[in-house]
Amino acid sequence: MSRPLIISDCDEVLLHMVAPYAAWLGETQGITFKLDTPSFVDAMRRTDTGEPVEKAEIWRLLNQFFETEMHRQYPIAGAVEAMGKLSQRAEVVVLTNIGDAHQANRMRQLAGHGLDFRVFTNVGPKGPALQQIIAEYRPSRAVFIDDIAQHHGSVAELAPEVLRLHFCGDPHVASKIPCAHAAGHAHARIDDWASAASWLLERLEGEGA
Repeated sequence: MSRPLIISDCDEVLLHMVAPYAAWLGETQGITFKLDTPSFVDAMRRTDTGEPVEKAEIWRLLNQFFETEMHRQYPIAGAVEAMGKLSQRAEVVVLTNIGDAHQANRMRQLAGHGLDFRVFTNVGPKGPALQQIIAEYRPSRAVFIDDIAQHHGSVAELAPEVLRLHFCGDPHVASKIPCAHAAGHAHARIDDWASAASWLLERLEGEGA
């Protein structure tokens, strides 16, 4: 029988992204990033004028960050240890909404932190990409981990048999984002890796839904 499969997001699940991104914007771009609402777009304003950053510029800056500044990212507390334990019981892959051009750098980035996993890139809702991964691996059981509620909704719709854990490892970000568990699209919401690893190990062994 095939092994269980964990399909994990990267940013705010395995590695911090918002904090290093905000620091880079402030240090080099004259932009203040303040996540007062769930909207990533509304969080970015010109430091000198307070004006919002244009949407096209937001995407340009985000792409530039992934091109040149990924070295600023660092692991979420407990992520490396948890994934080390989980990878002994299951296959682990990363499904990340980052452009295909950054896929090789993301693999090297994660491997440099001891997270040496296959990386799948994606744009938009993750349900279709997850379906393709499931079709390739044909796991005995699968678990999806992500910090964005929209992606849990997509997976719940297209692959309802997959267990879904809503996880966000940055407390400031976690307090601002919609909760997929509250919306009925995730089976649990856990934001620390010690508790999440225990929950995941139970499910990989077939205990609990």
